[in-house]
Amino acid sequence: MAEPVTPSPSALPRPSAAEEERYFRKGLGLRAEVRDQVHSEFHSALVARFREHGFRLVAGQTTFRLAREFGFCYGVERAVDYAYETLMRFPGRRIVLTGEIIHNPGVNKRLRELGLRFLGDADVPSAGALGPEDVVLLPAFGVTAPELVALRARGAVVVDTTCGSVLNVWKNVERYARDGFTSLVHGKVSHEETRATVSRVLLTPGGHYLVVYDMAEATLVADTICGGPQALTREAFLARFAGACSPGFDPDLHLARIGVANQTTMLSSESLAIARLVGEAMAARHGEQEARTRFRSFDTICSATQDRQDALRDLIAERPGLLVVIGGYNSSNTGHLVEMAEGKVPAFHIEGPRCLLDGRRILHKPVGRKDEVLSEGWLPQGPLTIGLTAGASTPDVVIGAVVERLLELRGERLAPGAPPA
Repeated sequence: MAEPVTPSPSALPRPSAAEEERYFRKGLGLRAEVRDQVHSEFHSALVARFREHGFRLVAGQTTFRLAREFGFCYGVERAVDYAYETLMRFPGRRIVLTGEIIHNPGVNKRLRELGLRFLGDADVPSAGALGPEDVVLLPAFGVTAPELVALRARGAVVVDTTCGSVLNVWKNVERYARDGFTSLVHGKVSHEETRATVSRVLLTPGGHYLVVYDMAEATLVADTICGGPQALTREAFLARFAGACSPGFDPDLHLARIGVANQTTMLSSESLAIARLVGEAMAARHGEQEARTRFRSFDTICSATQDRQDALRDLIAERPGLLVVIGGYNSSNTGHLVEMAEGKVPAFHIEGPRCLLDGRRILHKPVGRKDEVLSEGWLPQGPLTIGLTAGASTPDVVIGAVVERLLELRGERLAPGAPPA
């Protein structure tokens, strides 16, 4: 697990007027100017055709069903637009991303090709290498509060693409901390968004957090609260959640008042189940009435994540013979889409068309695995319905390329301009 986030100052310093002129959170006023370039690089005529024909296309014996919500969400589109606006606004300047702007390898590769650098590159090994002439792009996940302080201290121009849904989570956990509640965050402790979120808790002196990854970890917490069968001693609890809780965390003290939040890209049904479980544990420990003053919960799953999960649930109900989920392997929301399909339909998580080696072999990332694996016998012969969806960081152009590769492997082609069969 990742190391605990270092405590930040009790409040971020208010930027001076001069600093405000070097901090951009609402774009750079050039969206119209970059629209054509962004469209040409990430648009797909084939995906547009799906939208025109009810998200269904037929080619010979192959029927494609595309989920009604998929791919780039508003926050990702905004982050990509800001990157292109930054390139136009600051020609000739060194532009540095603090990390992947979104979890899509193709998009990050393209930004490198356009000249953007990444913090950690040889010429910018750390924030200490930045200066007033540099321009820094913050990713859609946000950065930790100490990192933002360090960047401001270097005097660089900062373009902040942090998603509004993430900012909403920050507001909730900051409120929890001010009111004396421990933030119980459903998320991945090493994920950029979760690291940024818990750092906001530490802006309040005495603020505390605990990150749980899944129901198994949440059950340990719930049982520890109410004395259930899996209750942990103080020592066992701190060992089990080392690196996933705030410095100085004491389960005997800091599980007394809890506010639940979540990484915006987690599986919605699991986040809601965790909130219910912990709420019930608090009621069992303190009584229903007292628990109302000790437990809070706000569903902070972003609407785009929820929409994509709902759309996939509908698609799975149609029982396609094969489901292809497209997105970066380190994309949390994409991974949860694959989890939804597990045990229901044959599903493969791929990054793009390169993964479809031939009609027999496929490169993909199974649920629960960290690495890409090679599988055989993945593509059935004969009449087949293929379901398709994509994570919120996947551009249409990648989805279209995957469909074209599937057509090639199936020996099918779509008639130009023809409506679906």
